[in-house]
Amino acid sequence: MHDPIASRYDALLLDLSGVLYDGSRLIAGAREAVVEARKRGLILRFVTNTASKPAATILDELLQMGIDAHADELFTAPMAAKRYLQQQKLRPYCLIHSAIRHEFADIDQSDPNCVLLGDARDDLNYTSMNRAFQLCKSGAPLIGIGMNRYFMDEHGLMLDAGAFIRAIEWAADVEAIVMGKPSTDFFAQVVASTGVDAARCLMVGDDVTTDVVGAFDAGLQSCLVRTGKFLAGDERKLPPGAQLIDSIATLF
Repeated sequence: MHDPIASRYDALLLDLSGVLYDGSRLIAGAREAVVEARKRGLILRFVTNTASKPAATILDELLQMGIDAHADELFTAPMAAKRYLQQQKLRPYCLIHSAIRHEFADIDQSDPNCVLLGDARDDLNYTSMNRAFQLCKSGAPLIGIGMNRYFMDEHGLMLDAGAFIRAIEWAADVEAIVMGKPSTDFFAQVVASTGVDAARCLMVGDDVTTDVVGAFDAGLQSCLVRTGKFLAGDERKLPPGAQLIDSIATLF
């Protein structure tokens, strides 16, 4: 008898880009998988490092694709970063995407005493990166929104914020505080929201490092899909017990 992977768990954590959609294109079977998960009573969480869209836009785009995700089911790296800034009472120099700047507008950014670095695209230029370097070199903490090396969209593989975070870490001789995957603290927040043990949670992603290994290190079970940014050879990097499937369509 067929034993669907997802049926072995109580909570299902889904990455978005590369798992549910590529760019603006819904991945075949994604909608049906989410519906089936709800039908089976699984607790759902949508977990993303996407730092180029506000949470409301992410939810709206999912809904337009036919995926009904609730606000309390969405966990994003920018949301985690904002909570951290507020808890630590930090004033960031924000190197973030223009689409999410308004979400940080209520945070004091005068006389910065930390650097917040995310997917700022063309704003990641020499002038801005040098300013971030100077602050970090003088002792300001570096806070990274996610640690992805690259992502996949309709234009192909795109360089992500992780490369720029690493550059500042190396140049300023600091270690970034990472908000989002693969941070164990971030995964712990998501797991805590489900009310079940980490071992009863399955994380499904297309990034073998941030999604699969990150979840494994945080005590979750994990599954890699061969869609999105998956590259041949990624399967050899899977941690013990991790699953590999062709796409989310084969989750059930």
